[in-house]
Amino acid sequence: MDRIIRCITTDGSLMASAVETTDIVYTAQQIHRTSAVTTAALGRLLSAASLMGNMLKKKDAVVTLKIKGNGPAGAVVAIADSTGNCRGYVEHPEVSLPNKSNGKLDVGAAIGADGLLSVMRDLGEGEPYIGQVELVSGEIGEDISQYFAVSEQVPTVCALGVLVDKESGQSLLSGGMLVQVLPGADTAAIAKLERNAALLEPVTTMLAKGMSIEEMCRQALDGFEMEILDESPVKYVCTCSADRVTRALSTLRPEDIRTLADESGRMEAKCQYCARTYEFTQEQLNQLADSVERERGQK
Repeated sequence: MDRIIRCITTDGSLMASAVETTDIVYTAQQIHRTSAVTTAALGRLLSAASLMGNMLKKKDAVVTLKIKGNGPAGAVVAIADSTGNCRGYVEHPEVSLPNKSNGKLDVGAAIGADGLLSVMRDLGEGEPYIGQVELVSGEIGEDISQYFAVSEQVPTVCALGVLVDKESGQSLLSGGMLVQVLPGADTAAIAKLERNAALLEPVTTMLAKGMSIEEMCRQALDGFEMEILDESPVKYVCTCSADRVTRALSTLRPEDIRTLADESGRMEAKCQYCARTYEFTQEQLNQLADSVERERGQK
């Protein structure tokens, strides 16, 4: 079972979060039929979204990450709630590229380094907060660190990883870590974190060794006393429903709603995140259009 954990040093100088998303990424790959490289890209962003969602204080808050470079994979999107449950998709899941010279998947080439990382935090009240930064590499981890440094002025170490079987292309392990410097941290604490970060093994290497997410945090915070703030299970969760699709259709003009059906007299809507389909008959579309007309006529 995938889990997420948040920890803090007892001196209040550093915060560390770690998540295992192996089951989440496996589920995403089954839904979207992603290639090896797009599985890695989507998996990394799902891990980042889960970590950033878990940082939100309001119960109904949601964070949306969108990374769009000039690479062939197109846009990659991940959404997470305040518990770290997440969902996502990649615009062109079928894209396949040669590995780097070191044998690693070339996520940076799939995404492309020329583009933007957008972060939208919706706290459920007022306008959502939206921040954007230019991509550093398209490798996602570096881009997340850049976002925190530029948009929030918070020095951050972000490590994300997805291990994919070289033969089958199946995802095997996935996870991520965030370590942040908190206000009031002294230069000695920052220097110690920098040394630890330089010695950190890749996330999937640590997971492959059987390390728990607690042990991953302890390694990142080596030399500090650490306290666990909270931990919880996380899953791939989609919030789509027939009611949500109906509400989305209700934003259209009544005359447009009536023409949505195909030659067979049906309209099919497919969720981007879980691939579930919702079917509407011509009669249902006509009824919805009539309802929209009545509501707008009363305003």
